[in-house]
Amino acid sequence: MNPTTVLQAKSDPMGQAISDFYTMGKAARLRVFSSLFEEDEIPVSQLFRTIEEMPVLEQEALKMAKGRILDVGAGSGCHTLALQDMGKDVVAIDISPLSVETMKKRGVRACCLSNLFDERFGETFDTILMLMNGSGIVGRLDNLPQFFKRMKQMLRPNGRILMDSSDLRYIFEEEDGSFLVNLADKYYGEVDFRMQYKGVRGDSFDWLYIDFETLSYHAGLNGFQASLVRMGMHYDYLAELTLL
Repeated sequence: MNPTTVLQAKSDPMGQAISDFYTMGKAARLRVFSSLFEEDEIPVSQLFRTIEEMPVLEQEALKMAKGRILDVGAGSGCHTLALQDMGKDVVAIDISPLSVETMKKRGVRACCLSNLFDERFGETFDTILMLMNGSGIVGRLDNLPQFFKRMKQMLRPNGRILMDSSDLRYIFEEEDGSFLVNLADKYYGEVDFRMQYKGVRGDSFDWLYIDFETLSYHAGLNGFQASLVRMGMHYDYLAELTLL
């Protein structure tokens, strides 16, 4: 993990898709490749959803967010704009330069191009919001100590992290309800992705889907308590993480 990495516009497929959709009201296919899944695509219009169109887990997180809020990996700024409309104090960050440019055009009042792990971004917050499988930003399980160390730097007293994720065990579910997972292999929620939009190809990146029990265990090892706020419809959940 490079803590200072941000993208260049020439290798920013999601940012280009977001920029096109904002500018023209439509976008081409945002293609997603992975060694675990078949080729997929992200409907770019969903990145511009209103609070009424958001899943219940996201709506719940936005209601719970309080104090000074950091929206991590903010994308088009849909969560940030919803929080602004609620009258809340929110800052958005993303590693995508085209996304940050679009957020500013859409009316996000405070946003910057930054990597969450870059200690040059030295602000502190009462709520750190990590939505749309926000655990993915951690990348791999062995990055969790670094992640929690960074959260201790960024959280104010009595602050908390609101994070959603999914348990990918359903991929390995057998017809009899058992789960076929190779325990000698890497953690089953560690996935690699690469995106492409038109001729813009992004680099491969690690993304972490983590089940709640594993998240809770690692949180405890690193001085945090994990609470399950709400379960979603398909192995997804919203968690609250607070300092012990």
